[in-house]
Amino acid sequence: MNPQQVVNRPHTTVILAMSADGKITDELRSPARFGSEQDKLHLEQQVAQMDGVLFGAGTLNAYQTTVRIVEPELLQARKQQGKPPQPVQIVVSASGKINPNLRFFQQPVPHWLLTTTRGQDVGKTTEGFEKIIIAENSYNQIDWIKAFEQFQELGLKKLGILGGGQIVSSLLKQNLIDELRLTICPLILAGINSPTPADGEGFLSSVAPRLKLLEVKTVGQEVFLHYQLS
Repeated sequence: MNPQQVVNRPHTTVILAMSADGKITDELRSPARFGSEQDKLHLEQQVAQMDGVLFGAGTLNAYQTTVRIVEPELLQARKQQGKPPQPVQIVVSASGKINPNLRFFQQPVPHWLLTTTRGQDVGKTTEGFEKIIIAENSYNQIDWIKAFEQFQELGLKKLGILGGGQIVSSLLKQNLIDELRLTICPLILAGINSPTPADGEGFLSSVAPRLKLLEVKTVGQEVFLHYQLS
């Protein structure tokens, strides 16, 4: 694999919880609420370090809301760093079709849409997006390199990736992931159609992305893993 190196882009961290058998939700793609209170706090702590977080329309439809920072200590830390209270929330949708009635649009966070030219007009009809970013390739799909370069220009230096698996896989193929923070939760979901942290077309083992384990932490029944792409 000879991925293109992109210099002017945010530092990216995938933040996901998964079952012991590597599933991020069940076959019905239900909201994955199997993490403990400790995992929820961990997620909020990681999001609080970001300038923006990115997730697919499917993830948004499942949860209908996003991760909002509410812990006073985390809000204070962002204030001291000169950051706004909440990181930018970036929804990815090539079609631009987002349900305008989702509770997401009532949350006091910055709402951005990453889409294509054909999705731009649809996205404009959805009240609530303060910014629409266009980045597409010749196949009318999201061009991740162009998108990430725009994020950098807009001041997003640290970007969290919250799913889903198709997006994570696409970013890995483009060499656009720097770190992974994975929580292993004590349950088995199984299911051939249950999503994993990286879905889509796979890698041959000879060219698969390699990881360096930076930290392992066990809290209660959960294991928190911190990897770096090597």
